[in-house]
Amino acid sequence: MVMQYTSKALAAAHETAQGLADAGVMAKRTMRAFDEMCLTPVEDMPPETIRALRLRENASQAVFARHLNVTAGLVSQWERGEKRPRGASLKLLTLVAKNGLSAVA
Repeated sequence: MVMQYTSKALAAAHETAQGLADAGVMAKRTMRAFDEMCLTPVEDMPPETIRALRLRENASQAVFARHLNVTAGLVSQWERGEKRPRGASLKLLTLVAKNGLSAVA
């Protein structure tokens, strides 16, 4: 799995910490703290933001859905506020917002 870091310095620190954790030198609690500090944060995304993000990327609902590995109907439900993205879908939307649709292509 490819990690998305907030900066190159934090990427280096996180990878070093992961190595220490894998070797049993660092506690799991400390590793969780590094994860929270270094990895791209994921926050709830309102329907208006999802639609604006899709339009910014100049993608139809079908194309946007294909990149996120969901159905076009689900993207439509997100944009209408009938459902909320969660889990991996929300993480992918966060990465698209930060780095563009090509980041998940």
